[in-house]
Amino acid sequence: MKRVKRRYLALQLEMDGVPTEKELMDAVWGSVDRLYGEVGASLTSMALISFDVSCNVAVIRTSLETLASVRSSLACIISVAGKEASVHVLAVSGTIKALFEKF
Repeated sequence: MKRVKRRYLALQLEMDGVPTEKELMDAVWGSVDRLYGEVGASLTSMALISFDVSCNVAVIRTSLETLASVRSSLACIISVAGKEASVHVLAVSGTIKALFEKF
């Protein structure tokens, strides 16, 4: 069985107010679903690792094969929880430790 390679993305969320973890992931999943459908979204294996509400920085995990798809989906997010928002990728890494060292 082949091992799944994962990548971790640090995301900066710019919006008025602070969303909950569920609202943020609903926006991310919704964006991936709109662009690639349910099958494409299921292939991403996305998961929220952490969300710092004080500086609106989130860390999500995805598979290496779908990294480009997830990044393009993040660029398409225009609202989170009904409020205007944008998501920027700060860093990408193969381990959480290296990701936190980058930023």
